[in-house]
Amino acid sequence: MANQSAVLNFELLGFPGVPDKFHILISITMFLVYTMALISNGTVTLLIILKENLHQSMYVFIGNLAMSDLLFDTITIPQIISKYWFGAGDISMSGCFFQMFCVHFLGSFDSFIIMLMAFDRYIAICKPLRYSSIITHRSTSVLCWFFWILAGLASSINIIVVVPLPFCGPNKINSCFCSASALFPLVCQDIKSSREILLVNAMIVLLAPLTFIILSYIFIIKSINSSVHFENWQKVFYTCTTHLLIIALYYAPRVFVYFANYVRLILNADLNVLILCLYSYLPHIANPIIYGLRTEEIKRTIAKVFR
Repeated sequence: MANQSAVLNFELLGFPGVPDKFHILISITMFLVYTMALISNGTVTLLIILKENLHQSMYVFIGNLAMSDLLFDTITIPQIISKYWFGAGDISMSGCFFQMFCVHFLGSFDSFIIMLMAFDRYIAICKPLRYSSIITHRSTSVLCWFFWILAGLASSINIIVVVPLPFCGPNKINSCFCSASALFPLVCQDIKSSREILLVNAMIVLLAPLTFIILSYIFIIKSINSSVHFENWQKVFYTCTTHLLIIALYYAPRVFVYFANYVRLILNADLNVLILCLYSYLPHIANPIIYGLRTEEIKRTIAKVFR
């Protein structure tokens, strides 16, 4: 690797254009974000693992999403906090590639598991009599493991494309963590084909699940509106709306950033990092609340634990 590149390590800059006097504010904000994500996702994950009444398909999907978000935040946020607190923004090349793999791996899995959750809701609302025969414990386990593996394969494509590229400097990454789009500006050769491969890979991972999610919620809302006897239809409609808002927050900025990087749309470096942090971390705080802590079964379980 050293023979291929003049760069042996990278430096994460976080928000490169922000004055030093705001660094403490940024680090405290990141610390609070990580603490909230750690508590909420950790609580949901532990409850679903430890409580047998939550060993149902819907909660298994929620638990997988919470665990994925928890791993993503743990792999990325402490690094940038240490950069602002201790000036430790350096990361080795191998460490950066590992972080990049995890970022794309866990991001891809989130996309797949949100699709599974939409499928679960579609079957529960539109085909309730067949739910127990379609969504079984076995099918739930198989689907979760399948999408963990598929996400790993999708992320491996990024590694295969990026690792052989020559990095000749500078070694400063305008981001809070290593990702393919953050590393591309540091490559000292034409990378048009590499950009195209990663764009196609990202669009398959994002747009295929998103299309399925949108269609499933269209059928769900149509089923709710057409059923005059549907119990608690207002509550279900409100729940679907909040889910769609979280889904839009997850997918829309990602698709925009990937296309912007491909066409080399020049954004302010700090604005680009801000968008990256918003779509990476805000859903991780909202997901356990919207999908987990608002469900009646989990709320009852928490109440029993405190009692």
